[in-house]
Amino acid sequence: MDITFKKDLESLKREVAIKSIDLKENIEDFEPDIGECSVHRKVITISPDCVRCNLCAQECPVDAISEADQTKQAKILENCVKCEICAQTCPVRCINVINSTAHVNNEVYFELQELDVPHRILKMKEIEVNPSRCNSCGTCVEFCPTNAITLREGETAKIDKDLCIGCGACANVCEESAIDLERILGPVIPTKKLDIDQEACVECQMCEESCPVDAIKLGDDEVILSEDKCILCEVCSTKCPVSALKLERLSHES
Repeated sequence: MDITFKKDLESLKREVAIKSIDLKENIEDFEPDIGECSVHRKVITISPDCVRCNLCAQECPVDAISEADQTKQAKILENCVKCEICAQTCPVRCINVINSTAHVNNEVYFELQELDVPHRILKMKEIEVNPSRCNSCGTCVEFCPTNAITLREGETAKIDKDLCIGCGACANVCEESAIDLERILGPVIPTKKLDIDQEACVECQMCEESCPVDAIKLGDDEVILSEDKCILCEVCSTKCPVSALKLERLSHES
């Protein structure tokens, strides 16, 4: 999905003026000076198709996703580091990774490009419903994304194991903890590569201090990366003041 749209520059100036109202005593005298520029940003969103499985929250390495329940879907939090692990993990592909670019000239152009993110392996290994706990409420049926669960009034929910994908939505929303699930979740698929220019590094330690998973250190006058820990987020590459760290996107097949 690629989308391009534009807005009038004067409209942008009015928006900036309104947002700056607390900084100026007289908003009528405030004229924003907006020069030519391009602003890039990656956005990760969760669509209303969220099935409440909480796999994304469980797999997020920096606890940047609030968990879903029966009444609300999962939500990306402000401490998200754009590693995209959640998008790879979502069993129904309702997490979207979007590159957003705004070009400011005589007009303002916005370009939105949805990135193609591969999906890690997810399979149901075993799933059972405990008849002594199931109260036939039907919540599991409501949230199952593959219609693998059937329920007759007053009876125990039944799961078609041929249709079950092991997402765990049913187990997560069941208030009686009546569903036991064992699944197979494959490794995260590398979609990016972190290139390190040791010659350009000025040993400011910004990368080491900002890494959210302690995957990068400075030692013996060089940057040392622990690939087992690195989640290929965007923190160190964007924090580096001399561009000694660059995150490159790899080609892949979905």
